[in-house]
Amino acid sequence: MATLDIMNNDAFSVTSLTKAINDTPFKPGRLGELGLFSEEGISTTSMMIEKQGSTLTLVPNLPRGASATPKGGDKSQLVSIATTHLPQRATIGADQIQGVRAFGTESELETVQGIVNKRLSKLRGDLDVTIEYQRMGAIKGLVLDADGSTVLLDLNSTFGTTQQTKNFVLATAATNIQTKAVEAKRQVEAALGNLAYSGLRAICSQAYFDAFVSHSKVQAAFDRWMSGEFLRSDNRSGFYFAGIFWEEYRGAVGGNDFIESGSAYLLPEGVTDLFVTNYAPADYMETVNTMGLPYYAKQELKAFGKGVEIESQSNPISICTRPNAVLKLTAA
Repeated sequence: MATLDIMNNDAFSVTSLTKAINDTPFKPGRLGELGLFSEEGISTTSMMIEKQGSTLTLVPNLPRGASATPKGGDKSQLVSIATTHLPQRATIGADQIQGVRAFGTESELETVQGIVNKRLSKLRGDLDVTIEYQRMGAIKGLVLDADGSTVLLDLNSTFGTTQQTKNFVLATAATNIQTKAVEAKRQVEAALGNLAYSGLRAICSQAYFDAFVSHSKVQAAFDRWMSGEFLRSDNRSGFYFAGIFWEEYRGAVGGNDFIESGSAYLLPEGVTDLFVTNYAPADYMETVNTMGLPYYAKQELKAFGKGVEIESQSNPISICTRPNAVLKLTAA
C-alpha cells in the first residue's frame, strides 16, 4: 500500500514535476495552433522593449553645393513590461494515496505518479486557456485579467499608438466588400511600413462571421465557384476572399467571449517578432535567475502529513509589438 513517504522521492521534486507538466499533452487553442506567437524564456520578471519612433519625410530639392537638409536621429525609449503570475493549487488527500495498491508489475511509484499527472493535466488545461486568452488580448491591444475587466496591459497606451478600425457595413447589401477588404489591407500595410508579411488573417466572432458569409456580394463571388459548393458548405474553418483568410474563432470561458460579438480582427502573418510570448521563471528558490519555462510544478506535504499540495504556475506576458498593425473590423 502506498504511503505519503513516497512523495519524498526524486520523482516528485520541482524538476521532475515541472518536466511532467511541460510534457502533458497540449490542450490547443486556435492562436497556439497557428503559431503566431514566438515563445522565449527570460530570466527576469519583466521584459524590455526598445521603442524607436521613426518617420519618413520627403527630401526637398536643393541647388548643387547647397547645405544638406539636417536630419535628426531617432530617439529610443526603453519600455518595461511586467510578466503575469498565474499560480494555482490542487490537493491530493492521504485517503487517495491510501487507496493505491501495487499490483503485478506496476509499482507504487508509477501508480502515484499517475494520480499526480492527472491533476497536473487539469491544472495545465486552465493555464493553456489563460495564455490563449492573454494572447487574444495582445491581438486586441488590451490584455485583461481573468475577470474580463481588470486591465493588465494596454499596448496602445504603452507604445503610444491608436487602434485602427474598419467598418465593413455588412448590414447594407450594396456594400462592396472586396473594396472594403483592400482598404483594410492598405491600412495594415501602412502600419507595418517596410516590414514584409506572408499573409493576412481575419479572426471573427460568430456574429461577424455569419454577417460576412451571408452578405450578398460575398455569396455572389462564390456563386459559380465549384458549382456553388461554398453556399452549401460549413465554412467556419476558413476561406480566402480578397486575399484575406477569414475564419470563425471559437473561444469563451464562463460566458466571457474572447472576441466581442460583431467584431473581427485583421492581423498580418509572417512578421518577425510581431507577436511575442515571454515566460519568466517561477518564484521558487530553485528557479531564481534561470531562464523561464512555460509551466512549473511543485509539491509540498500538508500539516501532519494529511495530504500533498501540488502547485502549478506560468509567468507569461504576450504582446504585439506593433498594435496599430492589427485592424479591428466592425460589421454595423
